[in-house]
Amino acid sequence: MPGRLRGWAKALKRNVFALWIAARDKRTPLAAKLVAGLVAAYALSPIDLIPDFIPVLGLLDDLLLLPAGIWLAIRLIPDPLMTEFRSQADQGMDLPDAKGAAVAVVMIWIVLGIIAGAAIMQ
Repeated sequence: MPGRLRGWAKALKRNVFALWIAARDKRTPLAAKLVAGLVAAYALSPIDLIPDFIPVLGLLDDLLLLPAGIWLAIRLIPDPLMTEFRSQADQGMDLPDAKGAAVAVVMIWIVLGIIAGAAIMQ
């Protein structure tokens, strides 16, 4: 079982890296590029959209949202391109800096906080 889990984690990391490459490639269709970029940025971000300390909900993004996003992005990318991107990911290119993704997640939380505060004040 640990070997299978290790293999799954390695494939997940490879796919996220391949999606990052796909998001920056001019041959990737626009919809796939947007989804791949969002998924890769979120996966590489040090900040979760739903913090893990929130019971049950905190793990949903890691267990459901992220794999679903990866699946959708892979489906949107043509197979020959995805094969090429996975090959590039296997070569171990440098991972991107995730500061921008962290800033985006913090901004989403700030906007949601402002909206919630305005709703409570009414």
